[in-house]
Parts: sequence; structure tokens; C-alpha cells
Amino acid sequence: MFYQLFNKEQQAVIFEAAAIIEAKAKTTAALTDPFTAAKLCETKLVTYAHEVFAVALLDSQNRLIEFVELFSGTINAASVYPREVIKLVLAHNAAAVIFTHNHPSGIAEPSEADKHITTKLSAALRLIDVKVLDHIVVGTEGHTSFAQRGLI
Repeated sequence: MFYQLFNKEQQAVIFEAAAIIEAKAKTTAALTDPFTAAKLCETKLVTYAHEVFAVALLDSQNRLIEFVELFSGTINAASVYPREVIKLVLAHNAAAVIFTHNHPSGIAEPSEADKHITTKLSAALRLIDVKVLDHIVVGTEGHTSFAQRGLI
């Protein structure tokens, strides 16, 4: 489990790194670089021992508006509700999003359920002209990008 990999001091460093990356993403150029987007997601989610589904909300220039941890689940699943995602996107006036979630097992390989919810969310957001740029799955050994795999 993630939380057992890091002691309190290490977790503090990870949280500090996440804050720095998030602040940089909000004040600099577009969050279109897969490496920067993945590092933001990894530092935000790597310490959780349960699944967390989050959304990076982006403006029309793909700059970060906000990173929101929206759903929390168990050690191997998190329920994701399209209605809540749409409400969040509209509340922040986002033009694009990057989805992310962690796999507490440590393996960043997307499951069929991950692929299904990404397709479902993409279809729902397409109706309100919001682009889904990526879905990044975070594990202890790294991450997997749906966009880089051609799944989006």
C-alpha cells in the first residue's frame, strides 16, 4: 500500500512537491506536456492506500484552473458519477479536463472499468463541448496515459 511506502517526512516532501507543481501549472503555460501532467497526478495521488479519482480542470488555453480529488473509494475501486463530474466542470467553467486516479495495487495498467468510465465521461463532456485530454492512471512504479496509448 502506498502509505506504507513513505514515512511522515517523505509524505511531507511529496505534498510539498505536489503544491509546487500545482502552483507552477496554474501560473505557466498550458498543461499539455504529458510529463508535467503525469508528475502532478503522481505527486497528488501516490500516498493514498485507497483509490482516489481526481480531475484537473483546465481553461481554454489548457492552463490549470484547479485539481480536485472528487471521488474516494476502496483498495481496488472508486465509484465515479458523470453527473458530479459535469457539475464540477461547469462550476469551474472548464474548457478541458485531465482525469486521473491511483491504483493502490501499484500497477498502473488501466482496467476495463477504467476504459469504460473514461468513454462514458468523454461522451457526457462532449455534449457540453469540454475536451478530455487524458486519463492518467498512477501506480507505485509510474503511470499510464490513455492519450499516449491512443485510448482517447
